[in-house]
Amino acid sequence: MPVKEILLLGNPLLREKSKDVVDFDSQLNTIIDDLRDTLIDFQKRKKIGRGIAAPQIGILKKIIYIHLSNRSFALINPEVIEKSTETFEVWDSCFSFNVAFFVLTKRYTSITVKYQNQKGEILTEKFSDDLSELVQHEIDHLHGILATDYLVEKNQIIMRKEWEKIKK
Repeated sequence: MPVKEILLLGNPLLREKSKDVVDFDSQLNTIIDDLRDTLIDFQKRKKIGRGIAAPQIGILKKIIYIHLSNRSFALINPEVIEKSTETFEVWDSCFSFNVAFFVLTKRYTSITVKYQNQKGEILTEKFSDDLSELVQHEIDHLHGILATDYLVEKNQIIMRKEWEKIKK
């Protein structure tokens, strides 16, 4: 499948709400393949990234693709059904920022998500720590929310070069 262009901050489609997937057909599989190929290409070029949401390639459907070293999977129509009371702060960036800067965000330490797989089967899974943060970030995309929406203080945004210094 072709690598798709990633929409950048300022593109109005990134602020739109995505629609539920109702057809679990070949078109869905094509979208998931496009998300996978685009994510893997970005990972190779930028050496960063673990997930991508369909709105980032201009498709307003509730589809997320996660690619980790030990697991790759799609979350279709994901819905957070439970959140921990504990939160943590994390420096977050985005493909739609071209990973040029990072924003300090607050996320739930763990979340439980109900979603469908490519076959339409309903699954429930608990995500914790950095995977919880990732899934929350990607679900935000499905609702037109970006990490920059969490900015409260002007010192909560840094350029990638500075982030690389503090993450060591």
